[in-house]
Amino acid sequence: MSPRTLEGKTYWLVGASEGLGRELARELHRMGVHLILSARNEERLQELASELEGAKVLPMDVTDTESVRAAMAEAGQADGMIYSVGLYEPMRAQEWNPEMVERVADANFMGALRVLGRLMPGWVERRSGHIVLIGSLAAFKGLPGSIGYGASKAALRHLAEDMYLDLQGTGIDVQVANPGFIRTRLAEKNSFTMTQLMEPAEAARRVMTLIRNPEPRQISFPRPFSLVFTVLGRWLPFRLYAKLVS
Repeated sequence: MSPRTLEGKTYWLVGASEGLGRELARELHRMGVHLILSARNEERLQELASELEGAKVLPMDVTDTESVRAAMAEAGQADGMIYSVGLYEPMRAQEWNPEMVERVADANFMGALRVLGRLMPGWVERRSGHIVLIGSLAAFKGLPGSIGYGASKAALRHLAEDMYLDLQGTGIDVQVANPGFIRTRLAEKNSFTMTQLMEPAEAARRVMTLIRNPEPRQISFPRPFSLVFTVLGRWLPFRLYAKLVS
């Protein structure tokens, strides 16, 4: 199958202000994509837009329904949407902070539902679109200290599969990227050694291999670390997996 044509297309990048989303904006711009940049932090978006000629800044809070609805008026006609929102707070069940866990789940998963639920009707009617959801290796199996984050990313990955199955033959493509550890302000919260820690630019290039190629439904990286979740985690008895990750 030929590579996806990106030049001249318009992509709405939700979560563009920091980390992986910020680097994806740069990669897409290099490929001639027209960008609509969304996040809560307008100042950071404006800084990014100043280096990406033609990029539009559209501040939006995915946890606020009215904010999402207002943004849809400008961004709803985009050719593609990348949901790169990632809120994270390391937390064990013994230290459960209900407000924080709910905030994490609201941004990572419920925010995607708010955006996609208002995007889908128009895209289904026009019979075209490209959705890329940024998940995590944490979506595949349980992890210590991942209350809120792991479950919300697992829900996002499940949503991608549901949509993929429903939207086959409609002209709307659905893909999901599951990265491992990326050196961002969120990863700085971890007190443990992070296996195969990637720079955001490297992770963005990996995601771009997915975006450019219409064939794979999802990509998980980096190897061999990703195999712990996608292969070993699937076949190992849970007791052995729990010992491995603990």
